[in-house]
Amino acid sequence: MIIDELYQKVAKNGHVCLGLDTDIDYIPSYFLNKYNNIEDAIFNFNKKIIDETLDAVACYKVQIAYYEAYGIKGLNAYKKTLEYIKSQKAISIADIKRGDIAKTAEMYAKAHFEGDFESDFVTLNPYMGFDSVEPYTPYIRDKEKGVFILLRTSNPGSKDIQYISTVDNDRVYNVVGKKINDIGKEYLGECEYSSIGAVVGCTTGFEGKEIRDKYKSTFFLIPGYGAQGGTAEEVANYLSNGNGGIVNSSRGILLAYKKVEDGEHKFEQCARNAAIIMRDDIRSYSKNK
Repeated sequence: MIIDELYQKVAKNGHVCLGLDTDIDYIPSYFLNKYNNIEDAIFNFNKKIIDETLDAVACYKVQIAYYEAYGIKGLNAYKKTLEYIKSQKAISIADIKRGDIAKTAEMYAKAHFEGDFESDFVTLNPYMGFDSVEPYTPYIRDKEKGVFILLRTSNPGSKDIQYISTVDNDRVYNVVGKKINDIGKEYLGECEYSSIGAVVGCTTGFEGKEIRDKYKSTFFLIPGYGAQGGTAEEVANYLSNGNGGIVNSSRGILLAYKKVEDGEHKFEQCARNAAIIMRDDIRSYSKNK
């Protein structure tokens, strides 16, 4: 199952999920000027980053909004990026956060698990109900695909809905987490984690141990590290035996070159160095978890 592949990548390469949230403004001017169009500039920037980090990260998360913003040329760069990740035998997460139902959800599943935009995992928003997840399950069962469902996010507004108390004096996010964990048990890999995972922000690290203990078979996609204030020590609370989660970083790695003198001419090496520093930081806290 795809979750076993991801588990093994984490064991070998560390926990870093490199976010290819590639804004045109992130690309050094000298590199941008080499290309005649946005499509080639974005894709080749991504390709350089991927080539330098294959052995230092567990997977790549491609946020579709950054590509949609540039229209057809941007989506062509998105397509080519996903294809290149696959060609390198790396794992891709399409960060699409879809959350619709019925036939519409079937079409989203088809769009992102087949054809031009095929990825290994997608992110989903369950707040319309868990019938919005069901159309993806045939791909999980039969096509070696996986999903990460929003459980508790890292943004300040998460408290607007996710922290509301239920009639049982619990939190909404725990109701969601229990459902994710329960349906995920049908799709367990040999690693004892499910291909139905959850997005759990690490910016409120004090809750990490509780969440990890409650959802033992749920693999986590963990945003919030670095720029949003999350630390490796907090991240470690969401892991188990040094595994069970991947930790996203986008700008912190893509823009690492801006912290180095003349870094723009070696942006890919700067990205590699940042990924390794992040990997080692998390490993130092997670090895005993």
